[in-house]
Amino acid sequence: MTSGSKKNIEALNVNPSVSDERMQAAEVIVQADEAEPLLIDRELSLLEFNRRVLEEALDADNPILERVRFLSIVGSNLDEFFMVRVAGIFRQIESGDVPLAGETRPSVLLEQVRSSATLLLNQAQDCFRNDVLPALAETGIRFLQWSDLSRDQMAKISSYFHANIFPVLTPLGVDPGHPFPHISNLSANLAVLMRENDSEKFARVKVPDSLPQLLRVDTESYIWLHEVIRANLRELFPGMKFVEAAPFRVTRDADLEIQEWEAMDMLETTQQSVRQRRFADVVRLEVGRDMSQHLLRNLMSNLEVVETDVYHMDGWVPLSELKQIAALDRPELKFRPFIPGVPAALANVQEDIFSQIRKQDILLHHPFHSFTPVIDFLAQAARDPSVLTIKMTLYRVGPNSPIVQSLLEAMENGKQVAVFVELKARFDEGSNIKWAMALEREGVHVVYGLPGLKVHSKVALVVRKEGDAIRRYVHLATGNYNLTTASLYTDLGLLTCDEKIGADCTDLFNFLTGYSTKTDYRQLMISPINFKSRLEWLIEREIEHQKAGRQGRIIIKVNSLVDRGIIDLLYKASQAGVKIDLIVRGVCCLRPGLPIVSENIRVVSILGRFLEHSRIFYFRNGGAEQVFLGSADLMPRNLDRRVEVVFPIKDHLATQVIHHVLKSYLEDNSRARLMKSDGSYSRLKTGALDAGFDCQQFFLQNPLP
Repeated sequence: MTSGSKKNIEALNVNPSVSDERMQAAEVIVQADEAEPLLIDRELSLLEFNRRVLEEALDADNPILERVRFLSIVGSNLDEFFMVRVAGIFRQIESGDVPLAGETRPSVLLEQVRSSATLLLNQAQDCFRNDVLPALAETGIRFLQWSDLSRDQMAKISSYFHANIFPVLTPLGVDPGHPFPHISNLSANLAVLMRENDSEKFARVKVPDSLPQLLRVDTESYIWLHEVIRANLRELFPGMKFVEAAPFRVTRDADLEIQEWEAMDMLETTQQSVRQRRFADVVRLEVGRDMSQHLLRNLMSNLEVVETDVYHMDGWVPLSELKQIAALDRPELKFRPFIPGVPAALANVQEDIFSQIRKQDILLHHPFHSFTPVIDFLAQAARDPSVLTIKMTLYRVGPNSPIVQSLLEAMENGKQVAVFVELKARFDEGSNIKWAMALEREGVHVVYGLPGLKVHSKVALVVRKEGDAIRRYVHLATGNYNLTTASLYTDLGLLTCDEKIGADCTDLFNFLTGYSTKTDYRQLMISPINFKSRLEWLIEREIEHQKAGRQGRIIIKVNSLVDRGIIDLLYKASQAGVKIDLIVRGVCCLRPGLPIVSENIRVVSILGRFLEHSRIFYFRNGGAEQVFLGSADLMPRNLDRRVEVVFPIKDHLATQVIHHVLKSYLEDNSRARLMKSDGSYSRLKTGALDAGFDCQQFFLQNPLP
């Protein structure tokens, strides 16, 4: 496929309408879905997504350190899955074990999740032990046990232990005078069983998370920190006879429930909630399969954990810590580096970015386009004497943020700066609190949150005086203002000075920083104000086009599809004959390909080098095609409990999104997985003589002009 292809997107497998009789039969099925549920449970779909990530770790065509990275992502994702999703099921059970409409009873779902998660964890450990370790060894990178070390290596590591590890350790005995210690979330620990004379002693040693979990033995050999500590326990408990020492780890409920309506200070309340994470209920206990029953029962009793929440693993390895190996400076073992480009509209470096935006709207496709234009946009705004005001939202900021530095510089230069920092961005609360306080100290007007809502939109507004007029420049995006993720995630952004969009952004910030009940936005669709109703209207319009013989067509690319109302409406559109393609990276609760109900719906998930993060909404509209981009996924939280912004893309930029971006995603037969109606996925592998089409590789070689 070439970037100049003009093949109409609606010409790809458009189906005619189904009969009225089939429509009526389908409506009965949608209303009575008890016998055959029409939804995939969200938690099970999320585990399926992580199984697809594991496939990337198993794929020998990927460079070995990238396979290690995928394996570490599986570990991190599963940690979050237990901290949030499994913990949520526990809370549902405690609240009465009542299923939501169309969903599985929580207690039944928990058993299904335990079974699926156990299988996935074991498959991931097997991948590391049987596939990744041998492949790493071929490159010279080895993982050693203490018994594998030579005498010189033991001496070197022992010296390091006494100088750097031993002073940090705090062995904690458990007896009537020493209660069982608190085990912090996701911390690695050693459970130690000893004997002194005829009495049994139990102790816990925390593996310090302030130290690297993998220690370098020599140039390319590593040993786990907990292995080194276990081999040197006699230094901690001199004179004791050791019976057993085994690693374990606990996962706690970490889904913050901030009592926002009662909070007098959102900043202080979020800080307190982050601290409380350390003491939440245990939802998972991970142990090695060789841990004795006696020691395990001791742990279970003290942690108040039942057998079904214990996850036994062969060769206990904290998968998330493999990111240390993935980060090794071995470029030949990673994806080939690339230099991102810039759109042709920004090619004239002699012009300031504002004059370039005045000429035309500019579409950015990251990471294939550099994130530098976004940084330059705010940096120039901070220094430009004509700029009066900068307003923006910050969701996941990241360390050493040049965006924040520009905001601080703008404040120093006497501009009005207002920033909405979303403190409740899960697991980024600490970083966001730090940046919010730094901005506030410099006099920036900082808003910390809205009661009952999380602000997930990505908007930057620059107000500039040009002669006797005021012009507004806007950056809108599907991704965060984070330099690190901009090189790892696929996202789309728009630089524009469209008057209506600028006016809408002004109204949006008035809503965020003050009080507003405005609902009649000119160009933007905003959750929870009008996005869901507008999206429903757009889908209904395609149904009407299809009934009138104008080939209804919908393409939606999101990270997650969960909302029952939108799913039912997509089923309705399918029953009317509207051809629907859904590109859903992660959770998809809709069942494609069900007879009558969803025969016209195709769902694919694309995983590859970059995390697919862009959200795109396409409607054929009887030939007058419309394209929207935005920050919103199709989940109840995004539609009802978050502030999201979805914006239109017009003219030649819309054509680029349709024929360059969406068409490439739909033609991918290398990284795409096709979803089956039972919720499982199969890869769209091509024949041996066909290299296949990889959309991400295509974007690398053919970025948007």
